[in-house]
Amino acid sequence: MKRWLFQATDNSPLIIFRIIFGFLVLCESWGAIATGWVRRVLIEPQFTFHFIGLDFLQPLPGKGMYVYFVLMGICGIGIMLGYFYRLSSILFAVFWAGVYLMQKSAYNNHYYLLWLLAIIMATLPAHKDLSIDSKKGRVSKSQWMPNWVWFLIVGQLLLVYTFAAIAKLYPDWLDGSVAKNLMSNKYNLPIIGDLLQQSWAHQIITWFGILFDLLIIPALLWKPTRKIAFGLALFFHLYNSIILQIGIFPYLALGFTVFFFPRDNIRKWFYPKQEKVQNTIASQYADSSLIKTFVFTWLLIQLMLPLRHWFIDGNVLYTEEGHRLSWRMMLRSKSGYNRFFIQKEGETKKQLISLEEYLTPKQIRSMTGKPDIIWQFAQQLKSLHAKKGQNIKVFVKNKTTVNNKTTFQLIDPTLDLTSVSWNYFGHNDWVLEPSLNLNQ
Repeated sequence: MKRWLFQATDNSPLIIFRIIFGFLVLCESWGAIATGWVRRVLIEPQFTFHFIGLDFLQPLPGKGMYVYFVLMGICGIGIMLGYFYRLSSILFAVFWAGVYLMQKSAYNNHYYLLWLLAIIMATLPAHKDLSIDSKKGRVSKSQWMPNWVWFLIVGQLLLVYTFAAIAKLYPDWLDGSVAKNLMSNKYNLPIIGDLLQQSWAHQIITWFGILFDLLIIPALLWKPTRKIAFGLALFFHLYNSIILQIGIFPYLALGFTVFFFPRDNIRKWFYPKQEKVQNTIASQYADSSLIKTFVFTWLLIQLMLPLRHWFIDGNVLYTEEGHRLSWRMMLRSKSGYNRFFIQKEGETKKQLISLEEYLTPKQIRSMTGKPDIIWQFAQQLKSLHAKKGQNIKVFVKNKTTVNNKTTFQLIDPTLDLTSVSWNYFGHNDWVLEPSLNLNQ
């Protein structure tokens, strides 16, 4: 295994994926401006719900975030063309980390994957061919890469899809409830809208989702099933793009398939007129302990993060503790409401506040069923009143339902949320579940 990791292999899949990746980075960055995503998520809110502990990550004032996303798009062009590739990749990884970590109102597992890929791609020799860098002589031109590059990318994909399949093995997914909820607002789609409301369609979506996530990587790796798997991947991801409208992820996932076909075929399909570059690299790259440590440490962390919720008391479906960074994708829908009350120092009366005075409609919706965001808003209220010289307590009464099932109280309504800290690595006792509901 150690020797295999440093054997030379055709780098055409990596080069082609770099071009696809750069183009999608460009689309994601400039598309966020064109669709109003930047305005709604980062400019209109008075404040954003950043990852707890990262208070320094704040959107740039005024129209600064538009400039920020324009620069990310330029990084995408640099990645795609292989123009100052390393710098472009590192800058995008840093920029996107900021976007991902400074707000949770538009949290998406696909955004997390894009961040991981940005970090990975910044470490890879993806600009050795079909790049301005290689043409200008900034890097030596080569048709080769070590096998560890392929192993790192495929290993990351295997973990993503496997954990996505495992997470679906719970009652609400298996009985079709999740599929029914996901398709409930698709009734107006032409031709297929009515079909998507049928129970048999929900069962197909349910089991196809599990089996696809569980088997797609092995099926692409095995030659006898590779073409069939590619056809299913093409159908699955285009379906998700059209029906669920989840941005660039379906096309990113299809781009990954270049790593599963024979390298000779990739070169033949994408390099029909390229002159052969003489191989000046030995068939065996120098063994590097640093690279091995990076690859296996990276994959080990990616293995451990999705498992962490098993070591936290409570059901992650309700508490959300350990939900993020875990490939728990499209698993549940939450609805309900939150009513916040403040109690000024020295007073017994509690005052109901208007959420619309502080939050955008998107932020109000995203807060539903998410204890960490509810807690953060309480701290924000405390901070805003402290600036006025007022010391307050904050209480919340809420009702939450998961997958349109039992309605329950998520947060202890008797607790002053400003009096507790957030436990990042364990269970917060004031976060309740249906079985612990104060009303039961």
